[in-house]
Amino acid sequence: MEPNPIIEKIKKLLALANSSNEHEAALAASHAQRLLSEHNLAMADIEAAHRPDKADKVEANVSKTLPKWLRILSAGVSTAFDCQAVHYPSSGKMVFIGVGADVQIAAYTFAYLDRTTRKLCANYMKRQVGETVPNRHRELMRQSYYLGAITTINQRLREQKQQTPITPGALVPVKAGLIKQAMGDIGPTRTVRSRKSYINSDAYNQGQDDGKKVGIQQGIGSEARARRTITG
Repeated sequence: MEPNPIIEKIKKLLALANSSNEHEAALAASHAQRLLSEHNLAMADIEAAHRPDKADKVEANVSKTLPKWLRILSAGVSTAFDCQAVHYPSSGKMVFIGVGADVQIAAYTFAYLDRTTRKLCANYMKRQVGETVPNRHRELMRQSYYLGAITTINQRLREQKQQTPITPGALVPVKAGLIKQAMGDIGPTRTVRSRKSYINSDAYNQGQDDGKKVGIQQGIGSEARARRTITG
């Protein structure tokens, strides 16, 4: 199968979005999201004419033990891009299951949001949390920040999907059926039940605020196209 040039361009932009140059990172993330939205609209037309016949799988590297915030992020990204995600603790792999471009974009978006959120949290801990703070309290603040940031990011992903649906209505049951079949081929999966989280409200609130800075752009339209500097 020939590489999809749109997917390759999005991959390059998401890599740039991890740049240490904040302006370059924000600009790359913005371009990636606009291209993503427009590409999905184009894919909707293609898929409406050529019904997919199987689901695809893409792996992302994660830790063998996932923190709660990363599980929540994987669920949010999966929902946003009409996919499912399965974590394999033995190998430290996150497998995204979806149809066509959806699953590739979901995996790259997850990796980008993972890196970006970690970077934001590291900056917060460096600026706001002194070295004299006991380790246990530092970890509480770190995890509270992550949960706050992911809460905002997932909300923005939901809003984006409402404005720009990934799948046209006629294909929703088709994709869902293919993903269900692929999940069945995997075999039984275990649902991890999260324990109650204790929250540091200051760190959580700061995470929520910083989650608004992550390069998730709403979308499409004449204004977005007029400002676009990278074309598909």
